[in-house]
Amino acid sequence: MTKRTKIFIGSLLMLASYHVQAQDLHFSQYFNAPLLVNPANTGFNPDFDYRVGGNYRNQWSTVSNNPYKTMSVWADAQLFNNKFEDAWVGVGGALLQDVAGAGNLKSTKGFASIAYHQLLGFRSLLSGGFNIGFTQKTIDINKLTFNSQWNGKFFDATVPANEPFAYSSSYYFTLQAGVNYAYFANDNLYLNAGVSMSNINRPRESFFAQSNNDDRLEIRYTAFGNASLKVNDLWILNPNIYVSKMGNATEVVFGMMVQRDLSADKNGSLQFIAGGYYRKNDAVIPTVGFDIRNTKFTFSYDATFSTFKSYNQTRGAYELSVVKSGLYSSGEKSIKCPTVKF
Repeated sequence: MTKRTKIFIGSLLMLASYHVQAQDLHFSQYFNAPLLVNPANTGFNPDFDYRVGGNYRNQWSTVSNNPYKTMSVWADAQLFNNKFEDAWVGVGGALLQDVAGAGNLKSTKGFASIAYHQLLGFRSLLSGGFNIGFTQKTIDINKLTFNSQWNGKFFDATVPANEPFAYSSSYYFTLQAGVNYAYFANDNLYLNAGVSMSNINRPRESFFAQSNNDDRLEIRYTAFGNASLKVNDLWILNPNIYVSKMGNATEVVFGMMVQRDLSADKNGSLQFIAGGYYRKNDAVIPTVGFDIRNTKFTFSYDATFSTFKSYNQTRGAYELSVVKSGLYSSGEKSIKCPTVKF
């Protein structure tokens, strides 16, 4: 295998490895995929008993016939609300799949999470959680071509690639843990921040036979902060920020959403959502949506402004999410902590 090939394949697999693990946090709408960001978010939805959500992302379709497609479904629920006077337990889980590239690189992940939420007085809430996940990554090696197969005019798939692939699939378990802190300053202001670590066990991931190379995944560190500010009976502002670091790769996304109550009797049953985000050195992300009777539909679009815009004409990705929140039974829910709402 030539030096050029080694560099190409090594870079490809490192990128793929990063993408598989990062993909559970790669949604631009990270705020609509709370379990994927931090397991301490499991069951953290004070106004409701449960949530069910779905996310879809299509990326780089303008530069590839096989664009990155990421899909996830997730759900969480509160337990033991009646058992604890000032606490509750959250349980949840998620499934995630990513498909990309000519080699049908496919990543499938499922995890189960649990969190404990403890009130600290009436205005503070401390949450801690962890999850256990299983990841499988597969690739169709026969659909890949390498520079050793270039005959001067085209890639000849009949020529042996002579690459040291040992497996067409890789699987491993992951551990993630995190904490959140929420402060309910008053009826009009809410603050929340959290940190988490994933790949705590540093599993191995490789399509090659085990060698002296370090093929263990790096620990991924994630932090977020958000706020809700009720301006009046019609408007709520939601600024937030997300930071993630894995090895030498760092992602920073920040911005703000605004909610406008459109319901006739001003009870929040119909809300318009709009805003925008900025991914550092990569893209701007306009976002729009509606919340209709506690079912939220959100659409966002990544407009690339980095050097990659020369290849994708600034068309980076589009993303859709649906999140449904509900109660176990009809009637009012007993809220243990204040919330900012219409």
